[in-house]
Amino acid sequence: MTLPSPQRLWDISAPVHAAAPVFPGDTAYAQSWCATIGPGCPVNVSAITLSPHVGTHADAPLHYDPAGASIGDVALDAFIGPCRVIHAIGRGPLVTWEHIAHAVQAGDGALPARVLVRTYERMPVDRWDSQLAAFAPETIERLADQGVVLVGIDTASIDPADSKTLDSHQVIRRRGLRVLENLVLDDVPEGDYELVALPLKLTTADASPVRAVLRALR
Repeated sequence: MTLPSPQRLWDISAPVHAAAPVFPGDTAYAQSWCATIGPGCPVNVSAITLSPHVGTHADAPLHYDPAGASIGDVALDAFIGPCRVIHAIGRGPLVTWEHIAHAVQAGDGALPARVLVRTYERMPVDRWDSQLAAFAPETIERLADQGVVLVGIDTASIDPADSKTLDSHQVIRRRGLRVLENLVLDDVPEGDYELVALPLKLTTADASPVRAVLRALR
């Protein structure tokens, strides 16, 4: 019997370690050892401290809405399924509709329910970028109008780093969308994939790290 060839996977998750960049003032990743293998101890056991926004992560409504749901209470449907990767490299500071329109009607003309946007030529996994590209709120409005339920970006936020109003997050809140941030899309061609990026069931948290992967469509 011939087994089917495995579908190709793209790991689009940022590495998480002590030097992983975080928003200024946020909690960086730290790890200590509670137990180590040796006489009388058969295992290594570590303890970690981190912001749930370190690395690739999913925001919960609680992050931008004081009455919003925690990430553990958010339905998982939006985080798994067909998606489209769109390149808007170097198109900051705000990704507008004109920057992604070339790929919105690609393929069979129907936009998948998940859209991931690449803005970096190489995503800076080793440093904080205060000039990160973000979504124009009007872009998210138009994506929501077309049935998109999740948007993702390869920067640390869908809003500018110095924003105090978080206009794009407020569109997400009002339209009921989900969001992924800090994706690593450096090696992913434009096109359609299956996304798998499930958050942990953190019952009181405002976000969760995810191990985000793209799978080739058969």
